[in-house]
Amino acid sequence: MDDLLADFLTETSESLAELDTALVKLERTPNDADTLSLIFRMVHTIKGTCGFLGLSRLERVAHAAENVLGRVRDKVLKVTPENITTILAALDCIKQIVGALAATAQEPVGDDTALIAALDAAAEGRVLAATQTPAAAPPVVTAAIPVVDTPAPALAADPMPEAAAGAPGPDAPAADAQIGPQTIRVGVDVLENLMTLVSELVLTRNQLLQLARTHEAQSDNATGFTVPLQRLSHITSDLQEGVMKTRMQPIGNAWQKLPRLVRDLARDVDKRIELVMRGAETELDRQVLELIKDPLTHMVRNSGDHGLEKPELRRAAGKPETGRITLNAYHEGGHIIIEVADDGTGLHVDRIRAKILSKGLATESELAAMSGSDIQRFIFHAGFSTAAQVTAVSGRGVGMDVVKTNIEKIGGTIDLKSEAGRGTTFTIKIPLTLAIVSALIVEAGGERFAIPQISVVELVRARLHADEQDSTTPVVEHIQGTPVLRLRDQLLPLVNLTDLLALSRTKPAQGERSAHVVVAQVGSALLGIIVDRVFDTEEIVVKPVAPILRHITMFSGNTILGDGSVIMILDPNGIARATGVAGSSGGERRNEHDARDGTPLSARSNANTAMLLFRAGGDDPKAVPLGLVARLEDLPRDKIEYSGGQPVTQYRGRLMPLVPFAGAINPDAARYAVLVFTDGDGNQERCMGLLVDEIVDVVEDQLNIELSGDRPGLLGTAVIAGRATDVIDIGFWLTQASQDWFRRGDRKASQTGSQRAHILVVEDSDFFRQLLVPTLSAAGYRVSAVADATQALRLREAGLMFDAIVSDIEMPGIDGHALVRQIRAAGPWAQLPVIALTSHTSADSIDAGREAGFTDYVTKFERDALLASLEQCLAAASTGEGSSAARRLASAA
Repeated sequence: MDDLLADFLTETSESLAELDTALVKLERTPNDADTLSLIFRMVHTIKGTCGFLGLSRLERVAHAAENVLGRVRDKVLKVTPENITTILAALDCIKQIVGALAATAQEPVGDDTALIAALDAAAEGRVLAATQTPAAAPPVVTAAIPVVDTPAPALAADPMPEAAAGAPGPDAPAADAQIGPQTIRVGVDVLENLMTLVSELVLTRNQLLQLARTHEAQSDNATGFTVPLQRLSHITSDLQEGVMKTRMQPIGNAWQKLPRLVRDLARDVDKRIELVMRGAETELDRQVLELIKDPLTHMVRNSGDHGLEKPELRRAAGKPETGRITLNAYHEGGHIIIEVADDGTGLHVDRIRAKILSKGLATESELAAMSGSDIQRFIFHAGFSTAAQVTAVSGRGVGMDVVKTNIEKIGGTIDLKSEAGRGTTFTIKIPLTLAIVSALIVEAGGERFAIPQISVVELVRARLHADEQDSTTPVVEHIQGTPVLRLRDQLLPLVNLTDLLALSRTKPAQGERSAHVVVAQVGSALLGIIVDRVFDTEEIVVKPVAPILRHITMFSGNTILGDGSVIMILDPNGIARATGVAGSSGGERRNEHDARDGTPLSARSNANTAMLLFRAGGDDPKAVPLGLVARLEDLPRDKIEYSGGQPVTQYRGRLMPLVPFAGAINPDAARYAVLVFTDGDGNQERCMGLLVDEIVDVVEDQLNIELSGDRPGLLGTAVIAGRATDVIDIGFWLTQASQDWFRRGDRKASQTGSQRAHILVVEDSDFFRQLLVPTLSAAGYRVSAVADATQALRLREAGLMFDAIVSDIEMPGIDGHALVRQIRAAGPWAQLPVIALTSHTSADSIDAGREAGFTDYVTKFERDALLASLEQCLAAASTGEGSSAARRLASAA
C-alpha cells in the first residue's frame, strides 16, 4: 500500500498541475471538446483511485467536481467563469489534502460541506448565495479573461490507468489507446548521486590529462597512454552530457502555474490580461529550474498588478483593452535567456528620481550624471517601489532586490529596459547547470582562482604607467584614489585581487609594468579585476563553500583542478558588493561627446577599435575586430570530426563547421586555437570556428586600412600596435563555412580613392555594425556608425554632415522607413542618398521603400552590391541628380 500511495501522490500531483492549465484554457475556449475530455478523465481517474485507496474525503470532493464536469460534457451546462472558478476551488482543496497526505501518510480531517454544496449547486445550474460560497473560491467576475498559453508539457511517465472504475469513457479519443513513449521514474536522489559520481570522474579525467601533458613536456615525446587517455576523455564527456540530459527539464514546467496565477490575478484586480509563453520547450538543469520558479512568479505578478493599466486607462492611451505579459526563453551560447515583458505603463524616470531623492540614495548632481537606464535600475534596491500605492498582491519594485539576489546566487544576471507608456522588459541570463561549469583560471598573489565563464566579458592587457612608449595599450588611471581603465571611451572601475584578498605579492609593486584585467559582468554593469596571470579555461566541478568561509561573499564555491589543487571560485557580484565599487554601464552607452568638436564618441570614425591579434600560416600577425569574435576556444585534436570531408566539432549542443586559416589542419598539433563567430539568437543561431596557430594579444588602435588588394580572405594591411598587420575579411571566411551565410560575388567594388566620402551606418545589430565598418573602411570610405535611428537624428541636429547613409529597416523604436521619411521631410540631409540594407527584397518591400524615400535597396548580405550601390549613388549625387529614389527603386523592382 505504501508503494501504491507513493505512485498515487506522484501521478495526482502531475495531473493537478496539468489541470490548472487545462481549466484556464477551457474557460478561454469553451467549445474545445478535447480539453474538456482530458479534464474529465483526469478528475475521474483521481476519484477512482481515491476510492481504491480508501481516501474518502478526497473521493467526495473529486466526485462532486466530476459531476459538474460530466454535466458540462453532456452539454447540460455551459462553461462559465463561475463554473470554472468553483472547479478550481475544488482542485485547490484536493491539493491541500494531497499535500497533507504526502507529509503525514494520513488523509487529513476537514469539513468540505460548503465546497461540495457549491459544486452540487453548480451541477444543478444553481448559484449559491454569497454566504454559502466556499471560502476557497475566489470572487466571481463575469468578464472572460483571455489567456494565451503553450500546451502543458508531457507527463514524466505514462498516466496511471483508471482503477476497480472500468474502461475509459466513450469520449476518450482513439489516440489515447495507443502506447506512448516508454519512460521510467527514477528518484531524484539516484540522479543526484549519479551526477556526483560523474563529477568525480571529470576531476579524475582532468588530473590524468594534466599528468600526461606534464610528462610529454618533460620527455618531449608522447607516451603509450596518450591515445587511451584521449579516448577516456571523449567517453567521459559523452557520459557527462548524457547524465546532464537526465537532469534537464523544459522551462515550461516552471511556468505551469502561471496561467492560473494570471487568470486569478486578472479577476482580483479587474483587468484583462493575455499571457503569452514562448520557448516553453527550452531545457535547463532541474536545480536551476527550481531556483528560478519564485523569481519568475514574483515578476509576472508585478507585471500584471502594477505594470499593466486598467482597461479604461489603456483605451484612453490608445492601447488594446487587454494587456499582454510575454514570457520568452531561449538558449544563447551556454546560457539560458529568459525575458519577462509587459506592454504596460513602463517605469517613469521622473517618479523613480523623486523616490531616490526622498530615500537619500543619491544626490541631485549624481542623478544628473546618470542615464535613464541607470536611474531605472534603482528598482533593484531593497525596499524600492515605483507604485503609487502598494497592494496586497505586489508593488512594482518591492522584492526586486530579492529577485536580483536569488538570480545572482546561481551565477546569473538580470537587467531591464523600460519606456514610459510602452512597457518594461526584464532580461535574465542564467547558466544551463550549476554542477559543472566552464571557468577561467587566473592567479593573484601566488594563488590560483576560478572565475565562471558566464561572468567574463573579455580580457585586457593594460599599462600601469602612462610614460611608457606605447600609445595603443590602455593605461590604468586613478580618479580620487580609485583605479580605473579607459576602455573604448568608457571608464571601467578596477579592483586589484591581490590587494583585495590581502595576498602577498610575488614581485615588488614598483617593478610591475603591465597588468591583466578580467572584465567581468556585474548585473548590468562591468567591473575590471586585476590579476597577475591568466591561464586557460577549464570545465570545473562546483563544490559548496566550507561553512567557515560562507561569510566571505566574494567566493561562490571551490573546485579541484587537474593537478589536485583546491582553489576558490570567485563571485564578481560578491566582489562588487564587498568593495562598494559600482560597475561601468555595459548596456546603453551614455551620450558622451568629444571635447574637441562635440561629436558623439559613438559616432566618431577615428575612435580606437579593439582588435584581436593572432598568427596563422606564418609568423606575420593577423587581426580581426574583437567585437566580431564570440568566443576563443582551445580545441583538443580528438574533438575534431568530419562531415562530408569537412572538419566539424560538437559545440554547445550542435555541430560547428571548422575552417583552417592555413588551408589545412596541422596533423601534428595536439590542440588548436579557435576563433568562434556567431550570428543570430536561439534556434536561429549559426556559428563557425576559424582554426589559427596562436592567439597573440588584444590591443586597441585605429583601424586604417592603408594597403589593399585582391587577396582572398584579407581586407588589407594596417599598422596595428606598431606593426604591419593583415586585417582579415571575416565575410570571406564565413562563406567558407557556409556558402549561403553571405551571398557575395567575386567582383571587387571600386574604391572612391582620395574623395574619402563619409558614410553613416545605422544598424542595431552589433555583429553587422562591426562587420560593415571595416568593410567600408577598406573600400576607402570614412565611416561612422550608430545603433539606432534616434542617435542618427541627433547627429543631424548636431549639424554633422555625411555623403550617404546606409540604414537597416527593422530596428527597435524608429524603424528604417520612419527614419528615411524624417530625413526626406526637411533639413540638411533631405537630398542625401539613403540605401536600405535589409534581408527582405520582395516586390512589396521595394514598393514600401520607394514610398518611404530610399534611394536604393540592397540585400543585407551582398557586400559587393552595397559597394556598387554606394559608388553609383555618390556619382549621381555629384552630378546633381540628387535623390532619385523613385527611378532607382522602380528599376530595382
